[in-house]
Amino acid sequence: MAANSHRVGSSYGGAASYRSRDGLSTRPVGASEEIQLRIDPMDLDEEITGLHRQVRRLKHVAEEIGTEVKYQKNFLEELQMTMIKAQAGVKNNLRRLNKSIIQSGSNHIIHVILFALVCFFVVYLWSKMFRK
Repeated sequence: MAANSHRVGSSYGGAASYRSRDGLSTRPVGASEEIQLRIDPMDLDEEITGLHRQVRRLKHVAEEIGTEVKYQKNFLEELQMTMIKAQAGVKNNLRRLNKSIIQSGSNHIIHVILFALVCFFVVYLWSKMFRK
């Protein structure tokens, strides 16, 4: 405490003329740089009552947050189940589509590749003809 006495005195040296709160006041003690506080018990009861109200409000907020978390957890679980069902449906439809393509023996992919090559060749020839 002796090491911090110069800091306490320099920080709070002029605090004797100010009141920090109702019920709390500072007063100088002789030649010492220490500060004494006088606390009014009636004001402490009011402070405790105010703190109790704030704690009740915070408890209510915490309960509301807990309720919201439970609601969102249930919502996410339902959404996850819906996504799993949708993925299974898409997988089944892709399997059926692949099976029908294999069974029909169609060559749609070959037709698309040939069409792309013909288009590329036409554009190539057209660029060669009009470049000169």
